[in-house]
Amino acid sequence: MTAALTITQVGDIQEIANRLAQHSRGVDRADETLLADCYHDDASVDYGFYAGPAGAFATILTDAQKAGPVTLHRTGQMWIRISGEKARSESYVIAYVQAPEADGAMKQRLVCGRYLDRHAKRDGSWRLDHRTYVLDTNVNWPGEHVAGGLNSLAHHVPAGGHGPADPGIALLALAAAKGRAETGDTSMNMADMYTREAADAVISRQQIADLTMAYCRGVDRADEALLASIFHSDSTVVSGAYNGNGQGFASEICQIVRTAFAQTFHSIANQWIDVTGDAAVGETYVIAIATTADGASQILTGGRYIDRFERREGRWKFAERTFVSDWSRVEPATEQIGEGIYAALTLRGKRDPQDPVYALWK
Repeated sequence: MTAALTITQVGDIQEIANRLAQHSRGVDRADETLLADCYHDDASVDYGFYAGPAGAFATILTDAQKAGPVTLHRTGQMWIRISGEKARSESYVIAYVQAPEADGAMKQRLVCGRYLDRHAKRDGSWRLDHRTYVLDTNVNWPGEHVAGGLNSLAHHVPAGGHGPADPGIALLALAAAKGRAETGDTSMNMADMYTREAADAVISRQQIADLTMAYCRGVDRADEALLASIFHSDSTVVSGAYNGNGQGFASEICQIVRTAFAQTFHSIANQWIDVTGDAAVGETYVIAIATTADGASQILTGGRYIDRFERREGRWKFAERTFVSDWSRVEPATEQIGEGIYAALTLRGKRDPQDPVYALWK
């Protein structure tokens, strides 16, 4: 789970993560060139509604995006495993989409799923070889988003758009220009950049990030063995649902998930980790969506995990995890399965080894 990584491997993981982020930007900006650049020329995808060459998919998807309102694909939880010049990854994605029903009535939607990806490094660059999309759940509200009018400059917020109309493109270009102006094009040898302690901290942060992603998979897939493997034997957890020892939490939370919920979906991002030797602390933001076992209600929760980690005998694990709740909503369930725009998305998330991630990961 937390085998030692080299600086090169961490660099590879970060390059793949950047490519995954680029994919989301390509979709949301309806930029076919940017999206196609995420894939190797012979790559393929399987989204259910389309299975075939990635190049053709980029054209189909961006043409559809240009015709509709702006979307936002929040890709996070990028759990990436490197093997030489090949890699596999599982990424959670929450997509905000406005799309009409069959009767033309517009709905705002949160579409929650995962990307199961295979990557390859060719000619020195990491790109996708194959992508499979897995739908886990969705939340749907009637109506459409209406952008606010212009505010005073002191309170103005840029609104997203497609292609060059998006202000984010100009802001990124401005930031890049400032960076070059301030630092120049001076290159630095990697050996000079990293002291032994700094290199260890970089590697440790990646291993700790893997723990936080394993936690989400462990809860969502009700995988007790995975959860037990990431907590020290004397660890503590304060989650509200269960407060106590980390090993006890692994057992109890899986029982709760199996009996109280039809599905759970934990999406993490906005992660800060500070490492000092064999100790570390972290804060991770989370959005969780759960459907009750009877299918009647959906619970949306936003909050943060405040964590303390320790490295013992060479392995990082949770020493303490506390959940801090910032907001929550309980609504009548709006999940749609096998109907409307979701009819073609037939591969669904499951519990334990039945979920398709286990075949990818073994």
